[in-house]
Amino acid sequence: MPKPPATRPRPAALPALSPTALLAVTGGQLVAAPRTAPDPGGLAEPESGRLAALEPGGRAAPESGARAALESGGRAASEDVRRRAGRREERRAVRRTVRRAPTNPYLRLLATPGARAFTAGNLIARLPMGMLGVSAIIMIAGSRDSYALAGAVTATGLAATAVVAPFTARLVDRFGQARIAVPATALAVLGSLALVLCVHYDAPAWTLFAAYAATATTPNTGGMSRARWAHLHRGDQAALHTANSFEQAADELCFMLGPVVAATLCGALFPEAGTLVGAFLLMTGVLVFAAQRTTEPPPTPRNRTAVSPLRAPGMPALLAVFLATGAVFGALEVVSIAHAGGAILALQAAGSCAAGLLYGSLRPARNVHRRLLLCLTAMTALMSLPLLAASSTASLPVLALCLLLAGAATAPTMVTGMTLVQRATPPGQLNEGMTLSVTALLGGVAAGAAGGGWLVEHTGTVSGYAAPMSAAALALTVAAAGTLRSRPE
Repeated sequence: MPKPPATRPRPAALPALSPTALLAVTGGQLVAAPRTAPDPGGLAEPESGRLAALEPGGRAAPESGARAALESGGRAASEDVRRRAGRREERRAVRRTVRRAPTNPYLRLLATPGARAFTAGNLIARLPMGMLGVSAIIMIAGSRDSYALAGAVTATGLAATAVVAPFTARLVDRFGQARIAVPATALAVLGSLALVLCVHYDAPAWTLFAAYAATATTPNTGGMSRARWAHLHRGDQAALHTANSFEQAADELCFMLGPVVAATLCGALFPEAGTLVGAFLLMTGVLVFAAQRTTEPPPTPRNRTAVSPLRAPGMPALLAVFLATGAVFGALEVVSIAHAGGAILALQAAGSCAAGLLYGSLRPARNVHRRLLLCLTAMTALMSLPLLAASSTASLPVLALCLLLAGAATAPTMVTGMTLVQRATPPGQLNEGMTLSVTALLGGVAAGAAGGGWLVEHTGTVSGYAAPMSAAALALTVAAAGTLRSRPE
């Protein structure tokens, strides 16, 4: 039987080398190592292109470096995948947020975290601003049978407020809203309660003046609310424009509803009811407002170099504009009450409120000084409508329509003026700066009421409507004189 051919021994497996020549260290000399042919039996383990350095003696060097490189490359690839997935998720989140974001600027404003809470408290505290003066007049005039005494008491309180309010606002800027507003409001509420007791128990007349003067410590809740908006949206001029318009509309709404609520309470219940309810609402609103600490701007301690906002460039001219604008409101109020009764004034406030909300939905002006001149021009022109209506016809609906149109220019003027005040006021003194503008406005209201009353008494109600138009023209003259142009935008 023939023997099978002898099986040739398989060669030892050698590592596969790259097509290029390898330099191996052998005996201290560098020699070219040619690539060996692959094992015909397929027993050689492929290296997938890796280079195996040979040690002296032909032993294969360890491949830990190559493995580490592969592992590092794998980790880098995994990190890259995770980063890409994270970016995709961020883009999806942004798209979801954009889809959910309200298109109405006021809804976007109130969507600010904490905004609804402090706005609710501020509106509760602001409503008594339109109630307490009317309530005091009704209460004092009803018990003492003297409108002259009632007017003198309320005028004294207004004068005291003009003196005390800037100092209260300065303390608010220095120590914080909650620390100052709550005790200041408590003192003002005690003054209102003291007035009620003095009237009820027929105390001497001088006690009425002293009690009502104590209400001058009432903080400027509108200014504190505007300061919060400025803190939450610093640098966002569009949001600040909407916030100022919202606050002005809230002012108009409260001064429109306040007298109605006060007169209803005093007539339906008892003469002291309006003052008592107003004091309760004021204290409650300020407590709710002050409790929202997350939106409160940080206090700014005063240093020796700090100066009053009165000395800021452009501020005196702005205050003169507010003084003349206040005269428009005061004169229009007195003349309209004498001509057609107080209810018709609600139309002027309604027109101002609607115009303020519409104005806030527009884009902020690039040149605020020019916008102020346009607003004052429109207010001067529209304030001539009640004069034309009263002199040409005795129809109350026509006069009511003219008052509605006249009110449409007041809110945009106030919003633009407040924007300039915010820009003129030094940082950390915003409450004081806005309180100064409100003080100037109240001073103008008092002067306008006195001037309008004098015209009504001596020339009649028709000629009295020339007072608000003249005051608006005076405000326009002050603004157009060039005194505001020295301020930067």
